[in-house]
Amino acid sequence: MTSIFDFNANISQLSGESTLLYKEIAKKVEKTKKLKIIDFGIGQPDVVTFKRIREAAKSALDEGFTSYTSALGIDELRIKIAEYLNNRYSTDVKKEEVIVTPGAKTALFLSFILYVNPGDEVILFDPSFYSYSEVVKLLGGKPIYVNLKWDKSEGFSIDVRDLENKITKKTKMIVFNNPHNPTGTLFSSSDVEKIINIAKDNKLLLLSDEIYDNFIYEGRMKSVLEDSDWRDFVLYINGFSKTFSMTGWRLGYVVAREDIINKMGILAANIYTCPTSFAQKAAVKAFETFDEVNEMVKLFRKRRDLIYEELNKIKEIKVSKPNGAFYIFPNIGDILQMKNIDVKTFAIKLIEEKGVVTIPGEVFPLNIGRQFLRLSFAVDENIIKEGVNRIREFIEGMMNTR
Repeated sequence: MTSIFDFNANISQLSGESTLLYKEIAKKVEKTKKLKIIDFGIGQPDVVTFKRIREAAKSALDEGFTSYTSALGIDELRIKIAEYLNNRYSTDVKKEEVIVTPGAKTALFLSFILYVNPGDEVILFDPSFYSYSEVVKLLGGKPIYVNLKWDKSEGFSIDVRDLENKITKKTKMIVFNNPHNPTGTLFSSSDVEKIINIAKDNKLLLLSDEIYDNFIYEGRMKSVLEDSDWRDFVLYINGFSKTFSMTGWRLGYVVAREDIINKMGILAANIYTCPTSFAQKAAVKAFETFDEVNEMVKLFRKRRDLIYEELNKIKEIKVSKPNGAFYIFPNIGDILQMKNIDVKTFAIKLIEEKGVVTIPGEVFPLNIGRQFLRLSFAVDENIIKEGVNRIREFIEGMMNTR
């Protein structure tokens, strides 16, 4: 029997933001056991939004800049975004090819809703940020997973053969995230070129999420916008949350051909009207704060080095040094196999017994992550040391029990 409250059939396929589950478990542990929680699950910089950005927002409010703006965003900010990308990547983005959105997740949603029809196949990498698959399923599309290859010394790389084999007549789009969440990989220029060429050769859309593009510790960030033909196949996603530590401000953007951006503007007007007016004014000022950005990245490099060194001392763990983003993705497969448990159980027990929050790799679908944990190093160095020490104690305790 049907009910007037029956949900859209595709809603039942969604799992929500699984990372929040582990935070809820941690809250209960903190309350009942009075145990200080160490949170490696957080996906945002712990640095307060830079002062000049905050002051710009205050000025906009004081000046009464609180009305609706264009659904595409204010021209001043769209121009700044285009100039920034052109200077950084020697490309030729125009203001008309930029739409400002309430966060990069909304940018992703606009891109998917514009192109994904029921039955369309969308290629994702395994592991990958969970929202990609959720939105594809919501729209009736089918996520198709391509393996990332892992080597302890080399880290993660694209399995090009698997990618080519997964392309069918139903394939609409490839979704690429670089630098990569959850692994912290900055993919090589060679890997980026291969993906670009595969998309072009097969006449597929390439949605490139480059939200972590300023968190680079070694190597060179190659953007898909560097390809001279980008307008023919690219949907480029970025935002202000990570680079400028503006997570709560909710500002992202899409770069694409002008006619695509205009279609997104129609969608935007119908879904959320426009991005927050005074937050956009603050984002204009953000492009003047790269000295602060660079200092933050230096700090995160030190933290990356520390957490890698500390995790590497635990003999039961295999870990590669990430060269981008602010995540490390240690392999605990040997422990899971020896103790005959899954990674979710490990992560929950770690919270319950030691008060340490990590995110089990199975949250980042589909299969590859089942042997991994994601740890964010967007936390103080002393917290990193204490947290990894607790992980060491937890593992030692596990290995000493039958």
